[in-house]
Amino acid sequence: MHDDGDEGGLLAAAARYERALREDDLDALDALFAPGPRTVRAEGGTALVGHDQISAFRRGRGGAPTRWLRRVHLRAVSADDAFTVSETERLDGGRGLQTQFWHRGPDGWRITAAHVSSAPPAGPTRQPAGASAAPADATTWRTPDSATALPAGAGTGPLAGIRVAVKDLVAVAGQRTGGGVPRWLEQARTEPVNAPALQALLDAGAGIAGIAQTDELAFSLLGVNAHHGVPPNPAAPGRVPGGSSSGCAAAVASGTADLGLGTDTAGSLRVPGSFSGLYAWRPTHGAVDATGVLPLAPTFDTVGLLARDAGVLAVAAAALLTGPTHQPARPRALLRSRTLFQVAEPTTALAVEAALRALAVQTGLPLRDVDDVGADFTGEEVTAWTTAFRTVQAAEAWASHGAFITAHPGALSPAVEARFRAGEGVGAETLSAARTTIEATRACLTAVLRGGWLCLPSTATPAPRIEATPDRFEAVRAGTLPLTTLASQTGVPALNLPWGRVGDLPVGLCVLAPHGQDRSLLALLSEVAPHPRTAARLP
Repeated sequence: MHDDGDEGGLLAAAARYERALREDDLDALDALFAPGPRTVRAEGGTALVGHDQISAFRRGRGGAPTRWLRRVHLRAVSADDAFTVSETERLDGGRGLQTQFWHRGPDGWRITAAHVSSAPPAGPTRQPAGASAAPADATTWRTPDSATALPAGAGTGPLAGIRVAVKDLVAVAGQRTGGGVPRWLEQARTEPVNAPALQALLDAGAGIAGIAQTDELAFSLLGVNAHHGVPPNPAAPGRVPGGSSSGCAAAVASGTADLGLGTDTAGSLRVPGSFSGLYAWRPTHGAVDATGVLPLAPTFDTVGLLARDAGVLAVAAAALLTGPTHQPARPRALLRSRTLFQVAEPTTALAVEAALRALAVQTGLPLRDVDDVGADFTGEEVTAWTTAFRTVQAAEAWASHGAFITAHPGALSPAVEARFRAGEGVGAETLSAARTTIEATRACLTAVLRGGWLCLPSTATPAPRIEATPDRFEAVRAGTLPLTTLASQTGVPALNLPWGRVGDLPVGLCVLAPHGQDRSLLALLSEVAPHPRTAARLP
């Protein structure tokens, strides 16, 4: 088997199989199974032996249940033999496994043996309609100011019935914005109006579930806050949820909210999405109005979303995007940077590779290495862009909040304060050099994205344990920043697909599209998950 992105054409054959299965194209399915009496298909304790038996079974079943691929594990046995193990998800939440042995002959890849199994759906994660909108868990939810009720939504529209966890950086009319810091909350003014992003969701019919906790002034990626603790991670109990949109992630993952309205500067939506098993969208920089949102580093700050349900995310994102519409465009290919995959820990890289194969097979898009369309990033370039980002972020963060930190000593935990103070001494020459590096990175990524959409791990590891040492936390953060900051500093849209698994721990696959192509990127969700969102909603 060739060492290329498309695995010697096997993924293209698997994509043809999935398309034929969806369309119940019996002739195409027959052609993809090896002819003769030795071909085997097993399911539910019964094995069908011989191509004719398998074909007759398919013609009598009336089509296969709709399913979506989540991971495709591929192992080569020889140059012309391989097997795939595909993990799938059904509309009802049930899951399945499909093992296929493939042989490449003169007519291409064909299946010689297959085994299919399934498991029933797990119990619902969405809390019942009468459940409290803002549970007493102070690690997840900030208590609103009691004098004023939370603003109501329109009640009708595409997001009717959807409950939004609002990150405590986003202005909520009649409430103060706390930023995850008690001293900040004490001196904050009451907001006269909702932030435009929140208002857009309310106008589309959504309601506010509550004000969700955030890491201190959003300057963290882990979900640890010295003041109110660590929100739970239902997808990985005993582990951090990811930050800084930590409360949003915990609320959405637990089912006490359907949608999280948060921010992403260096990965504050994508990291919780990866750690907590959620879909996450960081929009093109400036595509969503950030008025009324507490800043961190304005050059990189964005307002985006977290959701369990891909359809909910897509509909909510459409409500936030106010620019001119265009016909969604499919990419030429899905691109894999081997350099960026090597940034992640090996088990995480393998898990994300399986998710990436699933994306390629489900969509039928060719999977190619960046080297196939140009030059891959070098390790030196990755180090340079990470350093440049951290320099500019620190300088802008100090400009945003340095006066508060100086006036309120001890208001922040030592680790977070140290990150802010790293920007205090950034000189003009250093800052200018960092911005020059960022411009070069933007030009490099723009060239890469002409050949397709770039796919990479959302994080370098799964979520670390809550009791991990400070050194481990810093290692996870430092390992993840080279991955997350590529989209942050270039301003392109990014989508976290929560499909990877290291054991039973979620890790995300991140897809980057060209600047301004948010609608095209979000349209991908209709190909790989239940859509529209009403098809997958629980009562």
